[in-house]
Amino acid sequence: MPTRKTVLIYRNELLPISETFIKEQILALTEWRAVLVGCRKLKQLALEDLDVRIVEPQNRSLQSRLLWKANKLFGTVPPYIKRALQVEQPSLIHAHFGPDALDAWPIAKALSIPMLVTLHGYDINTYREWWEAGSGGSKMQSYPRRLLELSAQPRVRFIAVSDAIRGRAIEYGIPAEKVAVHYIGIDVNTYTPGPIPITQRPPNVVFVGRLVEKKGCQYLIEAMASVQKAIPTARLIVVGDGPLRPHLERLAQTLGTHVEFRGAQAADYVKRELHAARLLSLPSVTAENGDAEGFGLVLLEAQASGVPVVTSARGGAAEGVLDGVTGHAFPERDVRALAARLTSLLKEDNVLQRMAEQGPIFVSEEFNLSYRARLLEELYDAHAVSPQ
Repeated sequence: MPTRKTVLIYRNELLPISETFIKEQILALTEWRAVLVGCRKLKQLALEDLDVRIVEPQNRSLQSRLLWKANKLFGTVPPYIKRALQVEQPSLIHAHFGPDALDAWPIAKALSIPMLVTLHGYDINTYREWWEAGSGGSKMQSYPRRLLELSAQPRVRFIAVSDAIRGRAIEYGIPAEKVAVHYIGIDVNTYTPGPIPITQRPPNVVFVGRLVEKKGCQYLIEAMASVQKAIPTARLIVVGDGPLRPHLERLAQTLGTHVEFRGAQAADYVKRELHAARLLSLPSVTAENGDAEGFGLVLLEAQASGVPVVTSARGGAAEGVLDGVTGHAFPERDVRALAARLTSLLKEDNVLQRMAEQGPIFVSEEFNLSYRARLLEELYDAHAVSPQ
């Protein structure tokens, strides 16, 4: 059996709990060996089952920190890091998120290997003017210019997580021929329908996501105020945390909406909530700075679990849901339309049941992680170099 090629998977911080999808994508690879590379190791997502390399110096002396900063400033890689990664004989580097790609490119250059960059959402949707005004911090003011300079490199290609993201990347100035769409997918053996039939569950609507502007949770709380007038036993379960939580709690109290805020939770907890819910709603919007949902993997997780979805997520609403078959799409910020969709589905058991049955079929056929991983490996094959 031929030796597998090696891809370096790059993310500056390894790995936030919200990025389980990166870990699962790595574990789904069969033809390629993946080495996860980053600057810092977070104590969030368990990485024991992955091959991990930390490139930031573990020696925190003043001299080592100054040397590291100097290398970053000049876009170079310290010799000891180059030697350590050369041992892996990589054929390709795959960076997740645009800002991280800027830090990964010096590594790719030092190793003389091509680079693929996955654009997920904020890294391409956020308005250039927002970055350039320094709203993302002084270090990120040049991000738009540097990203476009990176896109001009012959050995750099981009992956968009949805058609919507690809369109935005082209609009941003990245050459169309350099951007391919690749859906991430989910493990359909992990997300399966629960033991309680959908129509026998209490009328719970679940929201899963960070409590930030682009997730649009406030519109769901406003819609649920109307839903609960028609269906007094309906409840909204919010799984997630973020800077807007105090505001959202006050909003629910003001409107008299029955909302249970559960905070950030692990994947197993989310699965249990899906198995207890009738609907999942992801009412995402375009934030003031342009940031928007790239896709919304929780939509796939819900449908695979036999839970119909109601969403306005850019990308997800058009590509990740069969409107009228596995759920409903609605326009951003349209509280009345959202409330009408939720109320209708909570009342119409026959429609709810049909959607619950179609969801797992749709996800299994289009977004099965093992299938998507094979397609990703084909992209790797197309862009890789032979091992040194």
